[in-house]
This record gives sequence, C-alpha cells and structure tokens, in this order.
Amino acid sequence: MSGLIALLDDVAAIAKVASASVDDVVGQAVKASSKAAGAVIDDAAVTPKYVQGFSAEREIPIVWKIARGSFFNKLVILLPIALLLASFAPWAIPPLLMLGGAYLCFEGAEKVWHKINPSDHGTEELVQQKASGAALEERKVRGAVKTDFILSAEIMTIVLSALPPDQSLWLRAGALAVAAIIITVAVYGVVGIIVKADDAGLALAQKGRLAATRALGRFIVKAMPHVLTLLVVVGTAAMIWVGGSIIVHGLHELGWHAPTEIIHGIAVAAASGVGEGLRGTVEWVVTAALDGVIGLVLGAALIPLVTRVIAPMAGALFPEKSAA
Repeated sequence: MSGLIALLDDVAAIAKVASASVDDVVGQAVKASSKAAGAVIDDAAVTPKYVQGFSAEREIPIVWKIARGSFFNKLVILLPIALLLASFAPWAIPPLLMLGGAYLCFEGAEKVWHKINPSDHGTEELVQQKASGAALEERKVRGAVKTDFILSAEIMTIVLSALPPDQSLWLRAGALAVAAIIITVAVYGVVGIIVKADDAGLALAQKGRLAATRALGRFIVKAMPHVLTLLVVVGTAAMIWVGGSIIVHGLHELGWHAPTEIIHGIAVAAASGVGEGLRGTVEWVVTAALDGVIGLVLGAALIPLVTRVIAPMAGALFPEKSAA
C-alpha cells in the first residue's frame, strides 16, 4: 500500500512539473509572439489583396487555403529548420533571412512599378484573363503562401530570438509551435473578418431592425472597397518595409554596421525636435521609412535582374512550370 502511495506521489510530482512546463511554454510563446508584432501586422495587411476579384462564396475557402499553407510553412518547414539552424548553424540565419528580405523588396517594388507603368503589366493581366477561375484561384493561393513563407520565416526567427537561449530543445520547440498557432489563427481570423465585412454590412443594411443598424450596414458596404484598396497599398508598403528592415538588420548581424548607424542617427536627430512623449514614435516612424526607402531601391534594382536573367533561366530549366 505504501508503495502505491509513493507511486501516486511521484506521478503527482511529475504532473505538476509537466503542468508548469506547459504554462511556461504558453507564457513564453505569447511573450515572444508580441516581439513579432510588426511582421504579424504586415502579414495581415498583405493577405487580403489575394482574395480581391473572387466571388463572395470563394473568399473564406481561399483564406482557409492560405491559412493551411501558413500552418504548413511554420510548423512543418520553418520550425524544424529554425531549431536546427539555431543549434548547429546560427551563422546561416542572417544570410537566409536576407534572401527572403530581398524577395519581399523585389515583389513590393514590382507592384509599385506596375502601378506607375501599367503597360508593363499587360502580360500578367492577359494571363489572368485567360486563366479559368480555379486556375487563377490556385495561382493566387500559391503566390500568397509564397509571400507568407518569407513573412513566417521572419516571425519565427523573431520569436526564436526572444526565447531564453538556455531553454531545452523541446521547450523551445513547444513555444515556437504555440506561437506559430496563435499568430496564424490571429492573422487569418482578422483577414477572414476583413474580407467578409461587406457581406455582414449588406446583411445589416437589408435586415437590420433599426434605422441606425441599416445605416451602419450601408456605411460598411460603401467603405469596404476603399478599405481593401488601402490594405493593398499597406500590404505593398509592408513588404518593402519588412524586406528593407531585414536587409539592414542582416547587414548589421554580418558586421556592416554603417546602414544601421546612419538610420539610427537620422531617426534620433528627427526625434530630438519633438516632445519627449513623441520621441519614441517619431524615431520608429523615421526608421521604418528609411528601411522602406532601402527596400524600394533594392527591389527596383532587382527587377531587371529577376525579369531578364533569373526568370528566363528558370523558364529554361523548368519549362513546364513556366507554361503553367
């Protein structure tokens, strides 16, 4: 009997330790996730543009497809890679992130160029016109998941860097997994609300019992096209800003501190001209703006390289994907 009591006591102790570990993992995941708030906001701003142009009944299925791809990116691909790199090759993280940042700069700058010079966008528009609804949807989803991969890599790296370095491998893996789930649910939950807001507004306008409710519904319906257009602009700016910040931070990590020091100096100088309560905000805005300028310049420089060298080479190596 005493042996059974001792066994139960040991089980209770183990359960208590396990419970504390779970609480620790969740707490650290939430705390570390907050460090990646900037990249998370960018992810939420970028995604709605991939749903534009599709019928209302396809919006949530498309968001779910992208969210599923985001879960796969974070949990199946990036989580083990992040843990392996952090354990065995931490030196490789900055260059890999910089490659992803360069891709975001290119994609953002390309969208700006297409807006400035619409005639250069004719080929892509013709492809979209000829593509069937299912093919176009698949193409949009692939593009969204590809962009999500870069942003997810940045998010997972920020979360990993915020975790205690002396933490065990399993606790770090658990915290990363919990953070990935929390962030993905939050981002695509918000995206789902955004893309269905016009339908909710229409329902209020048609079925609202009060005049104020119907007026609110009409306001939402009229406002949502402008909101979605604004989100496209914000999403493009976010790609350029995040890409530029990744490049600047990566150069700093690799030992070239000049860009970071110059940007910091300009930001501090600009913030010194305002009240103490606004200095932090002004410094952040100036830093983000200068990161965005660097991202835009780099992305613009990459456009001819990608379109005239890398894309033709990829088309020659993978003709079936190029035709698709």
